[in-house]
Amino acid sequence: MMTLINIAIIVAVCIGMWKTFEKAGEYGWASLIPFYNLWVLNRMGGKEWYWFIGYFIPVVNLVLFIFLSIALARKFGQPGVFAAGLFLLPFIFYPILGFGDARYQH
Repeated sequence: MMTLINIAIIVAVCIGMWKTFEKAGEYGWASLIPFYNLWVLNRMGGKEWYWFIGYFIPVVNLVLFIFLSIALARKFGQPGVFAAGLFLLPFIFYPILGFGDARYQH
């Protein structure tokens, strides 16, 4: 049973991120490539390239992911509470972002 739930969560995040990437003018398939999807998310959030290195440092990565979630929420015109959702419940909030009315603001 847990395996099915895990698969459902992974599928929800993948589909939501695919649509979110497309809304931002990126290739949807980029959301499926490990590390590259993080590079593209970083770029979508308007963060500098060197942030990418920080994602591989324990504890620092948690802080950077919080800031990245805030930046992504702002780029899509969403409030800070939505950023918390992106960080804590990505399987719910990435599909909302990808399929909702939010528009990416360069």
